[in-house]
Amino acid sequence: MRKSFLIIVLCLFAFVYAHAETIILHTGARVKGTIVFQNEEVVIIRDSETGARFQYPRAEVSAILTDEEAGQSETSGTSDMSNDPEVTSSKKVSIALELFGGAAVHPGNGAGGAVSADLLVGSHVVAGRHLFIGGGLGYHGLFVGGEKYNFLPIQVALRMPFVEAKHAPLFGVALGYGIAMSKNYVGGIYAGVDLGYRCQLNPKTALALTLFAQFQQARVKKVETIEEETFVNFTGCNLVSPGLKLALFF
Repeated sequence: MRKSFLIIVLCLFAFVYAHAETIILHTGARVKGTIVFQNEEVVIIRDSETGARFQYPRAEVSAILTDEEAGQSETSGTSDMSNDPEVTSSKKVSIALELFGGAAVHPGNGAGGAVSADLLVGSHVVAGRHLFIGGGLGYHGLFVGGEKYNFLPIQVALRMPFVEAKHAPLFGVALGYGIAMSKNYVGGIYAGVDLGYRCQLNPKTALALTLFAQFQQARVKKVETIEEETFVNFTGCNLVSPGLKLALFF
């Protein structure tokens, strides 16, 4: 009876060991054991050493490897995350914080500097891709020819990587209206375009560095005195700002 029981235990042990798997998390941590349940939202694994069960959100799992695949991954020092597109996050909404610095040009009135900060809210994943579509507002300050122009742009924006990978070229556009923050000028149409590079840090967070150019339409107040009479007119002008932008998506 004891021999039969021992044989059964050994067979069960051999079966479990033969089907052991390794979960690789986006943090780089590895958990070796047996998958007892998994679906699109969660993975549950029984640790091969302690027998304890651990549950991980599917979005935090980079790869699930067999013993052979795990051994090859350790030997090469890489995992599937470095080559394959990221696991799609279950997160539906993302926030983009974008900081810009560069030059400002007012044709006919010289050049200067520009800074801006935008806060956008939108989608995180569209059609299985890390594609950002959203809208928001910000602050844009332009300093040209001794004059300071401040705007609050209300805008819609698109940020699209060319390929679905951890490292990818990025293209972006924005369109909206810049509200003037002074009575000396009136705001107008705002537009911007990005071209640069994006790094997907994890399924929910990405960092991007881009070349950026923005266009702001405005009308500037001018006061003229003709034959002792004062006239107030608004003259149209276009403000262009090229430079670098740093963006964080989370």
